[in-house]
Amino acid sequence: MQENSGTRLRILIAGGGTGGHVIPALAIARELRDAAGAEVRFVGTARGLETRLVPEAGFPLELIHVGQLKNVSLATRLRTLMDLPLGIGRCIRLLRSFRPDVVVGVGGYASGPAMMAAILLRVPTLAFEPNAVPGLANRLVGKLVTAAAVNFEETRRFFHGAQVTGTPVRPEFFDIGAKPLVGKKRLLVFGASQGARVFNERMPKIMKRLLNAFPTLEVVHQTGGRHGDSTLAQYRSAEVGFERVKVVPYLDDMAAQFAAADLILCRSGASTIAELSAAGRASVLVPFPQAADDHQRKNADAFVAVGAAEMILEAQLSEERLLEVLSKLLANDSRRQNMGERARALAHPAAVKMIARTVLEIADRG
Repeated sequence: MQENSGTRLRILIAGGGTGGHVIPALAIARELRDAAGAEVRFVGTARGLETRLVPEAGFPLELIHVGQLKNVSLATRLRTLMDLPLGIGRCIRLLRSFRPDVVVGVGGYASGPAMMAAILLRVPTLAFEPNAVPGLANRLVGKLVTAAAVNFEETRRFFHGAQVTGTPVRPEFFDIGAKPLVGKKRLLVFGASQGARVFNERMPKIMKRLLNAFPTLEVVHQTGGRHGDSTLAQYRSAEVGFERVKVVPYLDDMAAQFAAADLILCRSGASTIAELSAAGRASVLVPFPQAADDHQRKNADAFVAVGAAEMILEAQLSEERLLEVLSKLLANDSRRQNMGERARALAHPAAVKMIARTVLEIADRG
């Protein structure tokens, strides 16, 4: 990769909020910085994960005020619409000051105003969309952007100039091999960094029966920071011993946890879906029902359609249903192996390089 026009390339990455937006955005930023010598800055909001993760990664972060439009009251939506011109105006000033060669929108609160500002100023734009169906910010600008990078073929229709690149995933997930079918089995349960209350409530109630049915089974359950003590209390109340069950608020090395797992029970956010693909692991997906535009269910649908996962809607996640699905998959080695292979077939090892290359091509054309 070469720097743009003999001068240092400048890239502004806009958006964030959740790990599904911020983590791929940081991967793109590192690739542009390390491989192309680009100067990269971020624009986000004060309530997203970017406020912690972006500075930790060594990138400057500008904050703008943007309200919510989805899953909020009418009064909040009206305030957001009234504030939107101010957010766009703030982004226009940022763009005129930084003078980026390309603005990359990754979805989330700050993405819409920044991308609209770039379009108004005729700055080249790239939209990155990791979910099967775009969020509101990317839908609003989808046909106006210079190009787009998406994770699913069916998502291309929402954007101008879209190509399927996949979602950037840390390299160590791609290094994970197939899990040997001999020896102990392991079930990994997690609900992203905040945990999933439905897992924390249901798993303690079925754990004794699950362990009795599979004498060599080990379980690792990430509860999320706020729910660690209460989930441990539920396990104790259910008289579950901790010789074969590990219950922790956080798991630091998720790639190692994926590698050790035979089966994974989790949500279906964009980053999780991409990591399951890279690792080639069988999964039971329970979409977060309050996710904007029900995008987690649509992500899970894409996996289920090719036989890479099973899905249980949270409204249908009774104790008996959860026990039945987990038991059938843990008992069927060939089925899990096949699901893992189908998941791996959806992986995109070159995603971050493809996205960075597209950014450079846009910068050269601009």
